[in-house]
Amino acid sequence: MKTSTKRTEFSWNQFRQMPVVGIVRGISTDDFKNILPIYIKAGFTTIEVTMNTNDVESLVRHAIKEYPDINVGTGTVCSLKDLEHALNFGSQFIVSPIINYDVIKTCVKYNIPVFPGALTPTEIYNAWDLGASIVKVYPAANLGAGYIKDVKGPLNRLKLMPTGGIGLGNIQSFLEVGVDGLGIGSPLFDKSLIKAKNWSALENHFSGFTQIVKNHRKKIIK
Repeated sequence: MKTSTKRTEFSWNQFRQMPVVGIVRGISTDDFKNILPIYIKAGFTTIEVTMNTNDVESLVRHAIKEYPDINVGTGTVCSLKDLEHALNFGSQFIVSPIINYDVIKTCVKYNIPVFPGALTPTEIYNAWDLGASIVKVYPAANLGAGYIKDVKGPLNRLKLMPTGGIGLGNIQSFLEVGVDGLGIGSPLFDKSLIKAKNWSALENHFSGFTQIVKNHRKKIIK
């Protein structure tokens, strides 16, 4: 696959320090430019911009250029055409809500981290067997953390990233069942705060998430 932009590599060390993928969808370029430094200041290290966000290319390019120390990827990648576009503007990792054989295998071939979406144990295992770096379990909140724990029982080698409906009220329950990452969209990027351009309140909101993750990591290290 030909790409016109040289990609910097995804940092797994950065991701492990703060294993949250913040999902940007439908946020304007101006708001994104205000949000990103606040997001990083709060302690996040990885961000995804979905393909169905206006100006996705300019958002990804801006994040990569201005903040080279974070992981910047593209989500809602559902086809090889989507994948080629995402790689052409420098995406360091790929996220999808589905299992697309060609997308996964192409990412594996070129050593690009890929997080495909799956829900049932069979889908989850198939995604992992194809070479997924982490399997995005989506949508996760309706089934709850107990579902992740049940899947992890017999499939303990698999790396899982529950996504969808995870907020301050349930993030701790998912961390406690041993997830390998979390995908968080609208509960993280609070639309009311963004609309009001209340950046200080948004920073406090972001810090609420990162503090829970940091406290959990401290318990594990002990």
